[in-house]
Amino acid sequence: MIKDKRPVRSADLMQDSPVAALSDGGAAERVAVIDIGSNSIRLVVYDGLTRSPLALFNEKVLCGLGRGVERSGALNPEGVAQALTALERFASLAEGMRVGRLDVIATAAVRDAKDGAAFVEAIGRRAGLTVRVISGEEEARLSAMGVLSGTPGADGLVGDLGGGSLELVTLDRGMIGEQVTLPLGPLRLMESGAKGGLAKLIDQHLESLPWLSAMKGRPFYPVGGSWRAIAKLHMEQSGHPLHIIHHYTIPATDAREFTALLGRQSRSSLEKMAGSRRRLDTLPYAALVLERLLRVVQPSKLVFSAYGLREGHLYSLLSPEGRREDPLMASAGDWARRFVRMGDPSLLMSWTAGLFAGEDDNAIRLRHAACLLSDVGWADHPDYRAEHAFLRVLRYPFPALDHDERAFLALVAHARYAGTLEGAMTAGARSLVSEGQGMKALVLGLTLRLAHTLSGGATALLERTSLKVGDGRIVLTLPDDGSVPTGEAVQRRIDALAKAMNLKGDVVQPLRPQAAE
Repeated sequence: MIKDKRPVRSADLMQDSPVAALSDGGAAERVAVIDIGSNSIRLVVYDGLTRSPLALFNEKVLCGLGRGVERSGALNPEGVAQALTALERFASLAEGMRVGRLDVIATAAVRDAKDGAAFVEAIGRRAGLTVRVISGEEEARLSAMGVLSGTPGADGLVGDLGGGSLELVTLDRGMIGEQVTLPLGPLRLMESGAKGGLAKLIDQHLESLPWLSAMKGRPFYPVGGSWRAIAKLHMEQSGHPLHIIHHYTIPATDAREFTALLGRQSRSSLEKMAGSRRRLDTLPYAALVLERLLRVVQPSKLVFSAYGLREGHLYSLLSPEGRREDPLMASAGDWARRFVRMGDPSLLMSWTAGLFAGEDDNAIRLRHAACLLSDVGWADHPDYRAEHAFLRVLRYPFPALDHDERAFLALVAHARYAGTLEGAMTAGARSLVSEGQGMKALVLGLTLRLAHTLSGGATALLERTSLKVGDGRIVLTLPDDGSVPTGEAVQRRIDALAKAMNLKGDVVQPLRPQAAE
């Protein structure tokens, strides 16, 4: 925590926030985490301790504290000086941002260095920060909880590669099992000798873990900056249309070939490849660890996680009820509260249900998220609503979404405003979904377009209407009292929806009963 800091009322916290004007006023107290790692130090400020916290500020400094620890036993002196300067800045930023809770966590380098305790004391004197140095086991547990925070029910093996260590944790449908920390971080390996002997060293550590064999054929969840850099490189080389790390998935056989290739590259060769150039020294070592791990574990696929130790720490602070909440619904609901005009978008769920019979639980969940996000573009210029809504949904850091699911939601948003999925901008997203999912995105988007045209955003009006499919027709029934009037725009919307579904569209408004004479 920051020392000698005055208490801050949670109402003050959002006073000068750029989202304050769009918030419902119930903002939580800002929280922040500083992660002091072997290679980098990072400050992330979040909008509150919630199931899906939004990062308001994120800054990283590559200090390389762990360079030399394996050889000398002490932290890198240049890194220490750089780190202390960065931590003073981070403390000032957090105080200026009115952070209510600031937690500082140090991992392998500080934990293992003989001068780690002296460094912690210096941080207290210079920056006024209290540092918690966590054990390897705690680091592994928090990394696994980070994966669970962004991928509920994850089942397989988590691997978090930092500069100084590798944490491995098994997950059994969301339950944490075996966990270990190994001295296999790239900075440590760089000081351990020739690369030819490193493969044998890595294999020896991995082969000492008999429980790894139980992970064969299950997903592997890589965490950490070096492995994220590998994911970015793979995206570039494969032409993947969506440059978002979270839930980027690679078949294990492809990953093994790619990491083996990276491990053989010289620095000059790596410089010619797109991706992170700030980790070029450590990248071949990170690739070697991943390649040897995949060789031993033989997982089914790699599912990269953008959620790690920091997010795991926040997740660990939640109540059991808070942890069980769906993070996608929490995030989409937060958007709805900030951007909704005048109605409750949840009402769209029952109104659209009749068009999507036979959905499984995940399909219902995605439709719910689409309903919550269906009005995010209302304040934009009409000519750009479809484009802005599409890109916002596609690129926003929603948790618990595969890339095809993310593309589906973005396509729904585009169709809701444009009435179509076509166009060069949507081509990449369309390539990520099946033909059936693409058609559903179009139909759902057109249905939401009809709903908002009919109600003007006041979704409570929809409770007086119904939308049903049967006998080759899609029928919109309006109340007989004229409280939800039709019009040319409504007719155009129902016709467009019916055409997409190869049906005929009808608008029915029963005659008002005549009063008795």
